[in-house]
Amino acid sequence: MAEVRTLLVTGAAGAGRTTVAAAVATAAAGDGRRTLLLTADRLTAVAAVPGLTVGRVDPAAAFREGALDAQSRIGALLTLLGAAPLDPEELTELPGADPLALLRALRHARVLPDQDDPAADAEPSPWDLVVVDLPAVRDALRMLALPEQLRRYIWRLLPADRQAARALRPVLAQLAGVPMPAEWAYAAAARADRELAAVQAVIEDPATAVAVVVEPGARGREALRAARTGLALFGHRLAAVVANRLLPTGSADAFLAGLSGQQRAELAGVAEDCAADGVPLVEAAHLGRVPSTPADLAELGAVPLSGGAPRRAEPWGVEDLLDTEGHFLWVLPLPGADREGLDLVRRGDELVVDAGGFRRILPLPSALRRCTVQGAALRDGALRVRFVPDPTVWPS
Repeated sequence: MAEVRTLLVTGAAGAGRTTVAAAVATAAAGDGRRTLLLTADRLTAVAAVPGLTVGRVDPAAAFREGALDAQSRIGALLTLLGAAPLDPEELTELPGADPLALLRALRHARVLPDQDDPAADAEPSPWDLVVVDLPAVRDALRMLALPEQLRRYIWRLLPADRQAARALRPVLAQLAGVPMPAEWAYAAAARADRELAAVQAVIEDPATAVAVVVEPGARGREALRAARTGLALFGHRLAAVVANRLLPTGSADAFLAGLSGQQRAELAGVAEDCAADGVPLVEAAHLGRVPSTPADLAELGAVPLSGGAPRRAEPWGVEDLLDTEGHFLWVLPLPGADREGLDLVRRGDELVVDAGGFRRILPLPSALRRCTVQGAALRDGALRVRFVPDPTVWPS
């Protein structure tokens, strides 16, 4: 299995995600790996760790830079419309700027070969490991899904066949009776698609994995359940689960012993989930204080940088049961999902899957596009959909 070169750290709100991300980065730097920690927080505990660089993500600065760049590219259009350009001082970040800034920082930290030309030379990354301090589970998974979703919108609004007909815009405009997109719109869409593709390539790289941080308890179990379902739906690789702030066992104090006993009971359920997914469970002790030095972070222990199931090109698989049972079986693993939060819709050549509050639109293989859905069931932690050949389109 490929060793992790990008570790995305998420988890339950308030479970200590940033602290664990800093501990992982500190341990990796101590092992001699050139490490970059991307975070939106100000971390003083790791400021002087040799071999560790902290990249603080500034959403406001990233938004201003992106807005000014876009404004410069359409300057001629603004002049034509008589619009006054915005000054840098009056630009204020909009809602949603935080995830975009973090994704942009991740894309620049990990430089991969050109996806359209793998043989082309790419600037080598200066980092052996990039650790990314992500938001809480649901926000993190939606953020990681953003490049794929935005690229889909671009393809739908400005598909390739329309771009190929750009030279015929005046004629098409007269025939359709509506204005056609201008050249700058196609150029902007193509540029955005390239940037999003680069970010998506980093997220989907086999050397990218996710660590989930939980504090044993009801909130931790719920966060882990959502993470298992969402990560499986989007095809992300889960490398480890970190149980944080574990109290010591065997205390003579009845109060402390009671709290520790409750934690251990909850931890047993977390361990079962990890065992079912084949993922290591890392126990991080409660230090009795807020970790504030490299020594404190080193005390938390290291997170394995190789583990979990290898990432597949597609999260689903197809079983050909045509000869024995007369159908194909489309199987999507969804650990932690239940029937209450599960929905499935066939939309042309795609399946729209809702699971655990997450939605993804998945393309069907060519054979299944000539089939109809006969039924679906959630069994043994996997969504199973039966497809039978449609006699009107199936080859005789």
